[in-house]
Amino acid sequence: MSDVVNEAVTALNAKMDGAGFDGSAKFVIEDEGAIIIDGDGARAGDDDTDVTLTASAEVFKAILDGEQNPTTAFMTGKLKVDGDMGQAMKLSGVLS
Repeated sequence: MSDVVNEAVTALNAKMDGAGFDGSAKFVIEDEGAIIIDGDGARAGDDDTDVTLTASAEVFKAILDGEQNPTTAFMTGKLKVDGDMGQAMKLSGVLS
């Protein structure tokens, strides 16, 4: 597992402040690995989920840091979404 994924898991768990996510989502960070977010929080993994979001490490970090709006990233093609769009929108609220 890459340092990028490890740092992202730590940042996501801090951002969610111990709360789980109602549903399941996977962030695929291109050339780095994948992160699962579900009722237990965030962890490295590659399980099947309700929705998969794919972005470069730079875009993912910008979203986590609040420098990139996830909806804008999606609309401009920087963030790809595959699966349940409703889950993706709920996750956007968790990340903001």
